[in-house]
Amino acid sequence: MADGEWIESYVPARLDRMPWSRWHWLIVISLGATWILDGLEVTLAGSLGGILTRRETLGLTDTQVGASATFYLVGAVIGALLFGYGTDRLGRKRLFFITVAVYLAATGLTAFSWSFASYALFRALTGAGIGGEYAAINSAIDELIPARVRGRVDLMINGSYWVGAALGSAATIVLLDPRRLPVWLGWRCAFGIGATLGLVVIFFRRWIPESPRWLMIHGRNDEAEEIVAQVERTIMASHGAAVSDRSYNGVPPTRIRTRTHTPWREIWNAIVHEHRRRSLLGFVLMLTQAFFYNAIFFTYALVLMRFYGVPEENVGIYLLPFALGNVLGPLLLGHLFDAIGRKQMITITYGLAGILLALTAWLFHAGLLTAQTQTLAWTVIFFIASAAASSAYLTVSEIFPLEIRALAIAIFYAIGTLAGGVGAPALFGWIIGTGSSTALFAGYLVAATLMLLGALVEAWIGVPAERRSLEHIAPPLSSREL
Repeated sequence: MADGEWIESYVPARLDRMPWSRWHWLIVISLGATWILDGLEVTLAGSLGGILTRRETLGLTDTQVGASATFYLVGAVIGALLFGYGTDRLGRKRLFFITVAVYLAATGLTAFSWSFASYALFRALTGAGIGGEYAAINSAIDELIPARVRGRVDLMINGSYWVGAALGSAATIVLLDPRRLPVWLGWRCAFGIGATLGLVVIFFRRWIPESPRWLMIHGRNDEAEEIVAQVERTIMASHGAAVSDRSYNGVPPTRIRTRTHTPWREIWNAIVHEHRRRSLLGFVLMLTQAFFYNAIFFTYALVLMRFYGVPEENVGIYLLPFALGNVLGPLLLGHLFDAIGRKQMITITYGLAGILLALTAWLFHAGLLTAQTQTLAWTVIFFIASAAASSAYLTVSEIFPLEIRALAIAIFYAIGTLAGGVGAPALFGWIIGTGSSTALFAGYLVAATLMLLGALVEAWIGVPAERRSLEHIAPPLSSREL
């Protein structure tokens, strides 16, 4: 099909009307496996923070532990931008394999680090692979899942990150036990786990088709129609008429002008001018949740060790309930984002997470918490905050046009992470190194205030995207008459 040709397609309508099926569960499992891997990777690094300060390992300082997390995030930002653009230009499926290959190589190399410089470099490369996944996967989720359940599924998949976090916590209990493995070897084996499990992700990826919506835009509508037809035939045996009915309930076809790529001028105009309110919304939601999460999670182990005297080999035990709360939040609250609405639920979860963190910070400063009650408080907070953070990715992937969806995710992930996440681990690592509970209390209050700001902005300019087709929320750029 020639570039610049006008076509009409029912591909989006057919994808949105599909009944939930085993094929959709396959998509959930295949995409969720990546976030499990990401959660495993980040948790291992967080749990190893204390061990890596020992002389028989890498002998890092507290500040270097926090800085290594910053390098990881910088790599994630660069990877998101690079691979985000590639995802829109080359396709969702192709980038799936490129980004996971980068991750596999880098995390394997991390196990052989010999100094802070090498460790920081390999962490940055690992972050680049994971950062690229954010754009490819979140755009694929929204483009393959029916509109009526898109919110809960998106939150469920993004929340699966914390399944990996729980696995990572459990792994460190064994690998960091000097009775089982020597200290110098255990931390290296921990990173080897991530590389090994990455091979499982590649296996699952084979089942995910290219996004029919992306194919449609890029002049390959015949391929898009065939993929959708194959899925319909797979579902038809159990759902019959629900799939074979071609009435579409009066939904008109999507009319677009095919293109091979979107010019940078058009991308700039869409993000900075045409959708500037949505851009502000995406920026604020990404920034506030990034600071909130990265400030606390990347220095979780250091807080337990420095302020509560928890031995470094036991940190994983305290991470398990924290990870469980993060898993259950999106899982149990996700359906409300479809039933009640995006705007209402995002406002509530952001606001409540900020209020609870401020209260917990006060209790910490007053000396009223123990390692156990601090962990319980964080578990409750992040039960709410996990759903809020996942909804930031859901929001950005829904509110921008198809042609720039992956790049928009990457841009706002990058801006939010740079502004709210990259400096947070190093800053909080330095604060913890001073041993000042007052300084840490002030840092927590800043994080809480930012979440409250996110709630206010969502209440002001949030987009009610629940149960609406992507093309209705943000018409494709190529659907305009030129």
